[in-house]
Amino acid sequence: MAVIMGGSGGGDPVTPGRLNIGYIWVISAIAALGGLLFGYDWVVVGGAKPFYEAYFGLTSEVLVGWANSCALLGCLAGSILAGFMSDRFGRKPLLILSAILFASSSILTGWATSFDAFIIWRIVGGVAIGVVSNVSPTYIAEISPPAWRGRLVTLNQLTLVVGILAAQIVNLLIAGSGTEATSHEAIRATWAGEYGWRWMFTAVAVPSIVFLVCALFVPESPRWLVKAGAIDKAKAVFARIGDDTYAQAQVNDAVHNLSQNSARVSWRELFRPALLAVLMMGIGLAVLQQWSGTNVIFNYAEEIYRGAGYDLSGIMFNIVITGAINLIFTLVATAFVDRAGRRALMLWGAGGMALIHGCLGLAFFMNITGVVVLGLTLAVIALYAMSLAPITWVLLSEIFPTRIRGLAMSISVSALWIACFAVTFTFPIMNAALGASGTFWCYGLICLFGFFLIRKFVPETKGRSLEEIEAQLGVSKGA
Repeated sequence: MAVIMGGSGGGDPVTPGRLNIGYIWVISAIAALGGLLFGYDWVVVGGAKPFYEAYFGLTSEVLVGWANSCALLGCLAGSILAGFMSDRFGRKPLLILSAILFASSSILTGWATSFDAFIIWRIVGGVAIGVVSNVSPTYIAEISPPAWRGRLVTLNQLTLVVGILAAQIVNLLIAGSGTEATSHEAIRATWAGEYGWRWMFTAVAVPSIVFLVCALFVPESPRWLVKAGAIDKAKAVFARIGDDTYAQAQVNDAVHNLSQNSARVSWRELFRPALLAVLMMGIGLAVLQQWSGTNVIFNYAEEIYRGAGYDLSGIMFNIVITGAINLIFTLVATAFVDRAGRRALMLWGAGGMALIHGCLGLAFFMNITGVVVLGLTLAVIALYAMSLAPITWVLLSEIFPTRIRGLAMSISVSALWIACFAVTFTFPIMNAALGASGTFWCYGLICLFGFFLIRKFVPETKGRSLEEIEAQLGVSKGA
């Protein structure tokens, strides 16, 4: 389907030429399959947790935290690797590499015979997550027209959420009678405790192979091709996205932008005042997304819902409900990101989450259990799903100049995974020391702090081309 490019309201710019919307959605959806694998691999550990803990005999908070957070070391390594490799070799090869890593690590994690092997392959799977979390949103942003970019980059978060829900449903179906056991010994004696948790991890190999095959057929990012000097190839890709008029306009903008800036990527350039300010904004958004505390609800659902009075069967069912709410409100974000704008959704999410984390902490402090805790956790997830979860990735894919986007994105995503490791590893320790109430109050204060940071430093970027955003942030002309 081809449509004439024009404004979509709210001050969106008019871009010459026509767009092949069907093709844009197809290649964006293929890149976003990385998000689906990311989501599945990220959350499957939460449902498999009671079973692999029983199988490997994990009892201390340190070992439990290590098993849940070890993949984040791989995420950090993968995001650093992706930053350098995607700027040097392009976005497409990194999409292919992540698919291979997802497929191999899922099988080898599932059939690990020792805890050490389990940890190693979880870390390898983390490398795949780190690579795809960097490259998928970057690729989608670089092929997207300005008026569609928010929705298309949010598509990556939507598939991530679908992957989360798929993992939760698979976990529930496979767990079966294993949810009736209460002790490690009893769980270990069930089929789920011996083999079921293995299939929870292994299941992601199938969509990984689909992603691998599809990634072979997507084009390279046209903006990366311009940066690499392959102008004719870039123009050909833009012409498939739109028409010759659109292609020429996009190539002219990209070439003009790069001609005003050093095409060479260096660490020194990141310390120039304007670029450093934007980089710190990206790091701050990445850290806030993780320290908002919502991901611990996914990764430690067992402890949270058990503390709220649910048995293992109820816990597994509640986990699926959280995934469904996550999906529904990610769809809300997809619908509104290019209408309401990035900044408004981020402010709404951070402020609302601060309030609800405070209420959640109060509920645990007053020993209120059951449906009240479930309702509050669902409210937190709903706000997170329509704000910090997807919009952070949109902003990170938009705010950095093309010439350093891979490197700056790598640094920001690395900060995200360091923050994620910190919050995931420390939750069992914080929960034991402060109780659930104190832990969620801490997350609430972080969200409140994030609200004021967003209000002061984060600009609105909806409807602007990537080159216009560079000018808006003052990072053009070698700033």
